[in-house]
Amino acid sequence: MTSRLWVVVGATGTGKTDLSLRMAEALSARGRAAEIVNADAMQLYRGMDIGTAKLAPAERRGIPHHLFDVLDVTDEAAVAAYQDAARNAIGGIFARGADAILVGGSGLYVSSVVYDFRFPPHDDQLRAQLEADLERDGPASLVERLRALDATTAERIDPRNGRRIVRALEVALQGDSGHGAVLPQAPTPWHDPTTVIGVDVDRPTLVARLDDRVERMWRDGLLDEVGALRDRGLERGLTASRAIGYAQALAQLAGHLDEAEAIAQTQALTRRYARRQVSWFRRYGGIRWVAPDIDAGALIGS
Repeated sequence: MTSRLWVVVGATGTGKTDLSLRMAEALSARGRAAEIVNADAMQLYRGMDIGTAKLAPAERRGIPHHLFDVLDVTDEAAVAAYQDAARNAIGGIFARGADAILVGGSGLYVSSVVYDFRFPPHDDQLRAQLEADLERDGPASLVERLRALDATTAERIDPRNGRRIVRALEVALQGDSGHGAVLPQAPTPWHDPTTVIGVDVDRPTLVARLDDRVERMWRDGLLDEVGALRDRGLERGLTASRAIGYAQALAQLAGHLDEAEAIAQTQALTRRYARRQVSWFRRYGGIRWVAPDIDAGALIGS
């Protein structure tokens, strides 16, 4: 029997983790081993636990988990490197005769594994120059330069995301187009068979969940977690230091925000991020949207 890639996606706070565990147990009950692979960019980082709602090892029900806690907070996460690592992990799972369950809400990371994405090479010198241009001129100027080279990508890219704009322009200036910062219109699956499942929660319920979760993060000790990570270099981490919740906790520790402001800002950014996640995954062809409490046995058997 060919191993299947199961993909569980959706907005933050929708119950993807719990569903993935129940799916792995349902598969095991039917004689099919399954292992879980992380597709949440921030859960790659060691020590970033409370603010990412990372499942503790003791709560993983004996199911093998991959690509958690593989980066230091000073490391920069790169989707191309993640693609290689995730596909290698999934290949190992398949070699053991098991199914793989890819679970997470980082859209580009998920897409880089599920679909046939190819990433152009980096040019470190060019990127450094573009980052300097971004600092001096702002993102709007770089978007205009990108538009002249690759109008399609310029229209689809987030005009406020300086890092994404720099990367797209770096690629365009090397003579490539159709930068992988967005989902292709007709993506080709990487593995056959693949089943993509989206966990759906109505917006009012999700907003209430997310707001409550942010308040709970602070009650559970996020500020202490961030203080310890700051001692390990969090502020030097280009990716980790900008994570929602972590950036606000750093600002609170520095005295730039009080606790109420840090929580409110994190809640607003989390709600906005969840909306973008839903928009991203709605474009997936063939995705099956389900409620978080769906019977996992029925799901894998359908």
